[in-house]
Amino acid sequence: MDAQALRAAIYTRVSTEDQAKEGFSLDAQLDRLRAYCKSREWIIAEEYVDDGYSGRNTKRPAYTKMMEEMDNWDMLLVIKMDRIHRNSKNFMLMMETLNKHQKGFTSMTESLDTSTAMGRFVMDIIQRIAQLESEQIGERVYVGMEQKAKTNGGILGFNIPYGYDYIDGELKINEQEKINVEKIFGLYIDGLSMRKIAELLNSKKIPTKRNKTWGPETISKILKNPLYCGKFHWEEYTHSEAYPAIIDEEIFEDVQKNIKIKKRN
Repeated sequence: MDAQALRAAIYTRVSTEDQAKEGFSLDAQLDRLRAYCKSREWIIAEEYVDDGYSGRNTKRPAYTKMMEEMDNWDMLLVIKMDRIHRNSKNFMLMMETLNKHQKGFTSMTESLDTSTAMGRFVMDIIQRIAQLESEQIGERVYVGMEQKAKTNGGILGFNIPYGYDYIDGELKINEQEKINVEKIFGLYIDGLSMRKIAELLNSKKIPTKRNKTWGPETISKILKNPLYCGKFHWEEYTHSEAYPAIIDEEIFEDVQKNIKIKKRN
């Protein structure tokens, strides 16, 4: 990348909290960043300013506009890394996007410049540390879920299944949704396809648990989930009568047989 022809996108941000606690000034940031570009002989492609926005999320108008206009610049320049993101996950996601589009990143205060070999080396270390942290979190979550599965099943994950509510640490049957679960199993036994069942529910304006439209994949998950006949199953661990059942076990087994037959055919 030719440093003489670099087009820099200057990004500045300040929140009300920053102004009160740290004395950040947008004008002061801009002046220093403009001077930095001049010293490096970079062309300022555009200045993006978010006034009064937190760095803990990406819902900022100037930041969004800057990322959409990525074709107009080569280097993203900030005065400090926390001006662009205060969340490490969002920062690493941004860096992945920049790398994908072959864009550079420079933090003036931290002297981090990905257009240099040392800057790229430091960024690679930061990314590897973030990946390690993510994998370690995943391992801890898996161990916790496995221990829970060994004991009595319990609730694994964060998505409450259709037909149930999560009350006082337990799954309770949602009576209105229960009717629809019974309909889904009954219609499938009667010969309707998963797609037809989804279309029927949508035509009656019955929403999913997340108030979305039904699809065959959603119907498939319900029909294949042993939870609806009261069973808990996670990998090699199975517990009978772990949950309040909506569907008779014989009906559930009949549905599984029909699914296998249709899959073979």
